[in-house]
Amino acid sequence: MNARTELEIVSPGAFASIQDDGRRGFRRIGVPWAGVLDRRLMRIANALAGRPEYAPVIECFDGGLHVVAHGGAVKLAVAGDAVVEIDDTGGRRQLAPWRSLTLAAGEALRIRKMDSGRIAMVAVAGLDVPAVMGSTSTYVRAGLGGASGSGRALTTGTRLALAPATDESRGLDRVLAQAPAADTRPIRVVPGPQADHFGTDALATLVSGNYRVSAEADRMGIRLEGARLEHAGAAEIVSDATVPGSIQVPGAGQPIVLLADAQTAGGYPKIATVITADLGRLAALRPGQTLRFAAVTATEGARIARATEAETRALIASIRPLPADGVDLVALYSSNLVNGVVHALGPEYRPLY
Repeated sequence: MNARTELEIVSPGAFASIQDDGRRGFRRIGVPWAGVLDRRLMRIANALAGRPEYAPVIECFDGGLHVVAHGGAVKLAVAGDAVVEIDDTGGRRQLAPWRSLTLAAGEALRIRKMDSGRIAMVAVAGLDVPAVMGSTSTYVRAGLGGASGSGRALTTGTRLALAPATDESRGLDRVLAQAPAADTRPIRVVPGPQADHFGTDALATLVSGNYRVSAEADRMGIRLEGARLEHAGAAEIVSDATVPGSIQVPGAGQPIVLLADAQTAGGYPKIATVITADLGRLAALRPGQTLRFAAVTATEGARIARATEAETRALIASIRPLPADGVDLVALYSSNLVNGVVHALGPEYRPLY
């Protein structure tokens, strides 16, 4: 009997978990979406690995993830500005991210560190974990999803059983034509829904200065440090709905931006909401980094969402095969290999026959 193909977690690094597009439809009963913090990275990683764009991935932070293949070949793909190392029969070598790769049994992949940002997505061909309430996303606080369905983050020794490879995932490895450009624009927000609970200058204060990411930053949210945002009255409201991107302001006047694992309702007024297109950039900021906000209308936020989706589709469409010998035949065949030929013997050369 053939051995079952598995991917072993040798080290989860800072934090690694199984995530997908999230657990939708249950916020009314207090269940957060969870899901990946950067949907674009998930979609690119899965496309590189020959998977559906919203299939489960391994989301990891700040490097340190170390996995090894058992029982057979495993195709992986890494999306994110990561330093990737492979341990194989040739020793340890470094590979560029934004590509897929195939590990033979016994070979290992490490994400040594992140060159920028703090999030990487690793898509795994054949990864098939149980869905809980319609999603495989790990939500640790309620014990939902993940590799076992019980909401545990990935730990040393976890083995992920993989389904047999499909014809698509057996094919040539793939590479993104060009890594996404760094986006240094301000994080864009739509004012409200409780902007009237703040002083007249509070929104201007939010968008006019720098805020620093504090050490209190995780999948639930990011606490920022900067200019105090003054409330117009009481610093609390009757609890109402929140969403990822809500910017709550407690009594101390320091904003908290909610992310995927945040609670579904809260009693602090919300001065603004980060647009969906910028949430991944915000979640990738490390403690100590600074950011600026910029206000946009809801209509402008919708336009940005459409433009961002078009950019993501273009990135995925740019993925091309990368042959095993490292020669990019697509690029080679699309180039003009004979343009500008010169005669090596000069213009005076005359043939003898």
